[in-house]
Amino acid sequence: MKIVKIIVFVLLVVFVGIQFIKTPRNQSDIVPKTDFMLVNDVPKGIGNKLQISCYDCHSNNTVYPWYSKIQPGAWFMENHIKNGKEELNFNEWDSYSNRRKKSKLKSIINQIKDNEMPLLSYTLIHRDAKLSENTKKKMIQFMEQLKNSL
Repeated sequence: MKIVKIIVFVLLVVFVGIQFIKTPRNQSDIVPKTDFMLVNDVPKGIGNKLQISCYDCHSNNTVYPWYSKIQPGAWFMENHIKNGKEELNFNEWDSYSNRRKKSKLKSIINQIKDNEMPLLSYTLIHRDAKLSENTKKKMIQFMEQLKNSL
């Protein structure tokens, strides 16, 4: 029984200790001229849903919830943001070549169709980020039109 108490104590000390290790914040008040919403005529409903469902991980400005200050969750979240921005950054959209834009649009369409985006781990906590079937249809249709216009 004594060993269990020691293990619990050590785990508690480690948990408290890691709270002092901060992660970088992905926040900016500046919306660059290359932003997806600025360079494309995005319908309001689709634009709002993109902001809610995609921009936290795929832009330079994440809206951080309360749990983002608790480790190890903050590390997990920061890793998702880093990987998301490496794959697609909506703030840098207009700096991409047309070929890359088409590729990204094709990927967006496929991931929406296959229910891969937004991530399940994200929508479990952020219920408003979930895409309804109607929203998916509209978003896919818009992305297809955009891809075909390039």
